[in-house]
Amino acid sequence: MTGDPAAVAESIVVHAETLCEREDHLWDVIRQLSIPVNDLEDARDQNKADFETDEMFRTLLFKGIRGISQNELAQQLGRKPNLVKSFHFDITDLEKTPTQQQLSYTHGKFSEDTQEVLNRTVAGVRQVALDNDVLTEALVPSVPTETGEEESQSTSEYKKEKAQKTLTLARKHVIPEFDTHRAAHKSYSDEVILDMFASICANNGSAHSEAEYGWLTDDDLTCDDSTFLRAIKKIATPEDSDNQLTFAEFEDDDSMPEIDQIRDAVMTAFNAATENIINSIRGDDPFDSRETVAAIDITHEQFHVWPWEDKEAGVAKPDYPKMVSGYKKDGEFKRGYKYATITLVGDHAPIVLGIEPVKENSKWEPDGSPSYSKADLVGRLLDRAEQFVDLDMVMFDRGFYINQAYANVHERDITYLSPVPRYEDELAAIQDIQEHPTADEAVKHDVALEIDGEVHHEAEFLYTPSTSDDADGKYAVFVTNQDRVEPAEIASVVNGYSRRWDIENQYKSIKDFLPKTSSTDYRLRLCNFALSTLIYNLWRLTDYLIKVALEKSIRSPPVITAKTFVRALGDFLRELG
Repeated sequence: MTGDPAAVAESIVVHAETLCEREDHLWDVIRQLSIPVNDLEDARDQNKADFETDEMFRTLLFKGIRGISQNELAQQLGRKPNLVKSFHFDITDLEKTPTQQQLSYTHGKFSEDTQEVLNRTVAGVRQVALDNDVLTEALVPSVPTETGEEESQSTSEYKKEKAQKTLTLARKHVIPEFDTHRAAHKSYSDEVILDMFASICANNGSAHSEAEYGWLTDDDLTCDDSTFLRAIKKIATPEDSDNQLTFAEFEDDDSMPEIDQIRDAVMTAFNAATENIINSIRGDDPFDSRETVAAIDITHEQFHVWPWEDKEAGVAKPDYPKMVSGYKKDGEFKRGYKYATITLVGDHAPIVLGIEPVKENSKWEPDGSPSYSKADLVGRLLDRAEQFVDLDMVMFDRGFYINQAYANVHERDITYLSPVPRYEDELAAIQDIQEHPTADEAVKHDVALEIDGEVHHEAEFLYTPSTSDDADGKYAVFVTNQDRVEPAEIASVVNGYSRRWDIENQYKSIKDFLPKTSSTDYRLRLCNFALSTLIYNLWRLTDYLIKVALEKSIRSPPVITAKTFVRALGDFLRELG
C-alpha cells in the first residue's frame, strides 16, 4: 500500500463531511465520494473480477455504516436501483450485482491495510453522517440510567430528544418524498404546504379553516385554501397530466378503470417515505430476531351524500363518485371511500407498509361496474410490504375470506391466519364438539382449498369457543396454512390473532388526522389518506423507539399522544422550513 491507512481513510472522511453538509441521503454521499483506488490493495485478478475495486469498496463501506449483513445487502442490490447507482455498478442490469459470496470473497482479498482503511472510513463516515442527520440510525440515543428524581428528569429529556430526532427524520427523509411538482418560483414551498397539512391534522380542521386562520393572523406562511388543495392534488397527479382523472377517461376493453395511475403517483412517494422510516428502526435489525407479522384490513372514510336520484325507481345520480362504495357498520348501511392497508403488528412498531384504494360494485351501480379484486389487492399489498421486510405471517380480516387471497400468501411461503365469516357448512362439526363430553376445541386437517376447480394447497380449519355474542353456536372458526395443527395447539394459534390488536386504533388515529373535505377529486382523497397515514407512522415510530429503549411493553399506552406529536410536527416544519 502506497499510503498510510489512517491518512487514506481520513482523506475520504474529510470529503464525506463536505458532502454531508449538502446531501440528505447516505447513498448520495457514497456515490460522490472520491475513493483513492490506487492506495487500495485488492488481491483479486482484476482481469477476471466481475466488479471493480472502486465499486466493491463503496458497497462494503455502505454495509459497514448501515450495520447490515452481506446477505441482506446482496438482496437490496437486486431490487434497489438507487443503491446500484450509488456504488457505480451498471444500473441497467440489476441481476448482475454482487452476491453474498462475492462480497465476502472480495473483502477477504483486501489486504490488511486496505481493510484497515475500510474500517476507519466506516467509523468516520458514519460519525459525520450522524452529526449532519444524514444517517437516520441516529434516532436511538443512549438510554437513561439515573435513579430517583434524576431518572424521572432524564427519562423526560430522553423522550424529548427521541421525539425531536423523529421530527428531524420527518423533515429530512420522509415528508420531502411528497413532491408537489410545482414550478421552482412557487410562492409557497412544499414545506409550507406540508406544514399546513400537519396543522390541519392537529386541529381536526380543513384547508378552508386553516387558510382562514392564517388570514386572520396575517400569517405569511399560510396560503389560501385553493393553493393548498392544488398543491396536494399535484402530488397525486400522474406524470404529464394536469387535470382530474375520471373513470370515463380510463376505461379499457375490460371496463376496469385505470385509477391505478393516481394510486401509483401517491404510492411512489409513500413507499419512499416508508422505506426511510423502516431504515430508521433497523439498528441491530429487529426484523431478523423475531417473527414478523402483518395484518391486512380495510377501513372507510364516510361519504354522506345520498347516491340515489330516485331510489324506488332504481335511478342513481349520474355524477356520483365512482370510488365510493357501500359498507355495513354497527348494523347500518353507509357509504364511503375505502382503503386497504397492510400493517406490522405484534412486537413490532405498528407501521403501515402499504395502502391500496378499494373499489367495490355497490347497489346503486349497474351490474358489472368496475371493481377491484380483493385477491389482487392482497397481492399488491404483499408486494409493497416485502420491499421492506421479510414476512413470516399475514393475518386477515374476515372480509378477505377468499381462496385466491390465501393462495397469494401461500405461494410466497408465508403463513396466513384468518377467521371464517360464515360457516354454515361447519355447523355439524361444531355440534359434534358441543356434544363431546370433554373437548371444547377441534381441528379439521388437510382441507383442500381450490382455485379454478383444482387443489391449490391444503389448510387447517380450527374450531374454538368464541366470546362474540353474534357467533353462531358460540364458536369461532379460523383457517390457516400452518403445518398440521394439533388440538392442543389450537388455543396458542388462535390467540395469536390478537396480535392484530392495534388495527382499529390505527384506523381511528388516521381518521382523526384526516382533513375535512367535501371534494370528490380522488387525487385529494387518496393523498389525504396517505399523508395522514404517514404522520401516523411517524408517531408510532417515536412511540416504539422510546418503549424499546425504556423496556416498556409495545402494547402499553403511548408515551406521547398522537395529537401532541402531530402538533409538534407542524411547528417543527414551520420553524425549520
